[in-house]
Amino acid sequence: MTWNSRLILALVIALCHGQLLAQTNPYQRVVAPNPPPQLNDGRWGEMIQVRVGPAGNVYVYHRCFKVVLGDPNVAPGHSDGLSANCLGRWSEYPPLLKFSPDGEYLAGFGIGLVGRPHGFNIDSQGNLWITDVALIPNEMGAVVHKLSPQGDLLMTLGVPGVTGADAETFNRPASVAVASNGDIFVADGEGPNNRIVKFSARGQYLTEWGETGSGPGQFNTPHDLALDSRGRLFVADRGNNRIQVFDADGTFLASWTQFGRPSGIYINPASDTLYATDSTSNSRNNPGVKRGIYVGSARTGELHSFIPDPDLDLVEQTRISGASGISASADDKVVYAADVAPWQLRKYIMP
Repeated sequence: MTWNSRLILALVIALCHGQLLAQTNPYQRVVAPNPPPQLNDGRWGEMIQVRVGPAGNVYVYHRCFKVVLGDPNVAPGHSDGLSANCLGRWSEYPPLLKFSPDGEYLAGFGIGLVGRPHGFNIDSQGNLWITDVALIPNEMGAVVHKLSPQGDLLMTLGVPGVTGADAETFNRPASVAVASNGDIFVADGEGPNNRIVKFSARGQYLTEWGETGSGPGQFNTPHDLALDSRGRLFVADRGNNRIQVFDADGTFLASWTQFGRPSGIYINPASDTLYATDSTSNSRNNPGVKRGIYVGSARTGELHSFIPDPDLDLVEQTRISGASGISASADDKVVYAADVAPWQLRKYIMP
């Protein structure tokens, strides 16, 4: 057997091993002990993202309880995932909700600040970073906001209600992530820009990379961002059915397709465990790949386990299901899934 043949065989074995591991599910679903907060008759709204803060508290970024039902392209009882917002009567509700690890509602932030919540992350200082993909001309949307741990507005990147593709404006900023040194990365990917923009901790434009396409360093809807312990940037390049990995300056390092068609990604900085949630794969746009939560290593790309989408039997009839947002506890024992169309928060625990 030649060296090349041995290498190919080893890669095939490793891939098959990863796929087998990915079929295991060591987590059990846990019903939250407390109901949703009584902000709107105790109902959840469309949840786009969930993150666990430095103190273990759980933050949910959602679309202010508005849900639109009846779309024939989604599962029965699910919202359409396209129409919910925090405008009009819904502007009175906080889009960012804070809970204790046990599910007790603690606080709400950002009332009247965003029109359509999308991306959310928490930096190492506990500051809250949110993106708004609404567009109210010259008033609201197309921006990234930085809030203090108490919810005070500290910084805005972009120009509210103004779209563009330069150092000052975004089109639809899908996600934001902040490095340990304070550098800010924005995925400008819900509109046509398909780029990553990097800023200093003070909000000064530094550089950008990416364009529309499917090659290395090109994007088709970069939907979420995460940073590992080495400062590498992971991009959920959803439209291309992959995660792309870059160094902090934008140099392409790797492309991984074993984590499904990622809507949301999260990396535990302590363990470099990578969580990716696939809410849109089916036989039409990503054949042979299951919807659900893929768990593996950000260091090697090896898959560890897989939590199936609760609506796997409906994936051929529905545009979106399961989670678009994902996070985990510091010890990787608890996984939180933020569901957009099913408008619910799921919690899984490893025995």
